[in-house]
Amino acid sequence: MATTKKTTAKAAATKETAPEKETAVKAAAKTEKTEAAPKAAAKKAPAKKAPAKKAAPKKVAPKKPAAAEAVETKVNFFVEFGGVQVSIDEVVSNVKATYGKDAKEIAVYLKPEESKAYFVADGEEKEMDVFFC
Repeated sequence: MATTKKTTAKAAATKETAPEKETAVKAAAKTEKTEAAPKAAAKKAPAKKAPAKKAAPKKVAPKKPAAAEAVETKVNFFVEFGGVQVSIDEVVSNVKATYGKDAKEIAVYLKPEESKAYFVADGEEKEMDVFFC
């Protein structure tokens, strides 16, 4: 009979722990459901959209004159000798006419005491008379 009591005691102990296990399992399931419920609600709730923002108009800075657009100064240059003057623009136009073709580079040496202009146009040396009138 002793053996049956041991079995009954074991069975009784198992019966007592079984309801406790079931309660613990149910409680755990409830906490999982309650924790999952707000997460599910948050997923299901549509997110509020912010009103669309209009792009601000771009500010355009006033244009400043570039260095290339700087005001060019007009220079009138004259050579005076013996009370008579000659414009350098006139001398340069006569040098171009004397050379006879377009030149990339021209260097002019004016000697009023000789009434001559010596020039080098694209490496060619020439001279011409300058009339002081």
